[in-house]
Amino acid sequence: MTIDDAGRVAPAAVDARGWGWRHASRRAWAVQDVSLRIEPGERVLLLGASGAGKSTLLQGLAGVLGGDEEGESRGELLIDGEPTAASRGRSGLVLQDPDAQVILARVGDDVAFGCENLGVPRAEIWPRVRAALDAVRLDVPLDRPTKALSGGQKQRLALAGALAMRPGLLLLDEPTANLDPAGVADVRDAVGRVLDATGSTLVVVEHRVEVWLPIVERVIVLGAEGLVADGPPEEVLGARGAELAAAGVWVPGLPPTTPAPPAAPPGEPLLRADDLSVARVRGTVVAAGLDLEVRAGEALAITGPNGVGKSTLGLTIAGLLPPASGRVVAAPALAGGAGDTPISWRSRELLTRIGTVFQDPEHQLLARTVREELEVGPRALGLPEQAMASRVDDLLERLRLSALARANPYTLSGGEKRRLTVAATLATAPRVIVLDEPTFGQDARTWAELVALLAGLRDDGSAIVTITHDEAIVDALHARRFALIPDAVV
Repeated sequence: MTIDDAGRVAPAAVDARGWGWRHASRRAWAVQDVSLRIEPGERVLLLGASGAGKSTLLQGLAGVLGGDEEGESRGELLIDGEPTAASRGRSGLVLQDPDAQVILARVGDDVAFGCENLGVPRAEIWPRVRAALDAVRLDVPLDRPTKALSGGQKQRLALAGALAMRPGLLLLDEPTANLDPAGVADVRDAVGRVLDATGSTLVVVEHRVEVWLPIVERVIVLGAEGLVADGPPEEVLGARGAELAAAGVWVPGLPPTTPAPPAAPPGEPLLRADDLSVARVRGTVVAAGLDLEVRAGEALAITGPNGVGKSTLGLTIAGLLPPASGRVVAAPALAGGAGDTPISWRSRELLTRIGTVFQDPEHQLLARTVREELEVGPRALGLPEQAMASRVDDLLERLRLSALARANPYTLSGGEKRRLTVAATLATAPRVIVLDEPTFGQDARTWAELVALLAGLRDDGSAIVTITHDEAIVDALHARRFALIPDAVV
């Protein structure tokens, strides 16, 4: 890697010549017939509908797709004229799933890991680590355990690790997906500052299009058959905006449709938290003094900045974490004789009472195929085969997963994995549904369909709890807001 006295790296050039990739377990190509040239120092926003192959292209550019045993490639994908597998030190990749990039137990060591692998002199590594953490505003001690970080903090950690390497090509896969609004701006501005300082080439995949428009100069749109559009943002999103929005691309000024408000007022409380304190790690309380109700026929949105305890609260409400203090109590209409505290219920008792969608989809994938994943819960309940098949087919259709029914869940895109975990939770028809960042990775079309599905469940009397930074879903579901802030709740 060449770095001048001002800290600027030699920006990388990207060439794709009829490139495509097919996972070993899949018949369909994840991405195909991509031909493009990205000049050194260009800043590119890569768009496309969910499942169009955006993440696959980034992983190909980073040289991490694997060999022949992992899948089949065609065409060429080059960095500076060399195959990407031989150019790994030239690119820095931030994955869609930040947990997949956490390697070491302490924050400082994790950020330093990439630099150490590149042979950066030791005296230079730690100044880079501190500068990268400052750039993404991850203000935690260097010895903070990485397991103690929230999902949003782990995203900042992954970005800091990539920035510290000073790559000639910076590849970002939805880097702000699980961040609060202030964090989104912080990360975007941090990336802009790094690009200004280093001159690196940028390719960013993001559904929050308007966030990145101030710093990108080119928009490329991927479709099922390769490139759909390529050009300046105003040209691609302006002249072709309506066409792209209809295909599922998020286009500023062309929002997706939203469901009608609930026709009836909320019903009875199904869950109640009294003076609740929550902790992910025993003895480390992240939020305290919480009083809330989860009501039938209503959506409740748990909001607040990263690291404030939203996901921990959700897991505690769902009966998957014990309260640090206080109680979560279920009404008789929900408990059905199983006891009034969800944490005391067996897993099978939870299935029809409280369903949970984790922040990280891969934390709840169990089966070899998408269809089998949707059958796990109904089989545990002893549902007859015909009834189970009907329920699974309906969910596959409604969440646009039918074509993937025989696919390995781990080969799905991030947005497809999210829809799969939502479908798997709904397969047992729980009365309360707790969803952590349910719209993560969704294009405009699947976002609208998912929101409509949740609104329908709300109107049928289910209780919806969504933990989210997506203000649009809060508005679309007409959700009652429960906002956590550091050291308080409002």
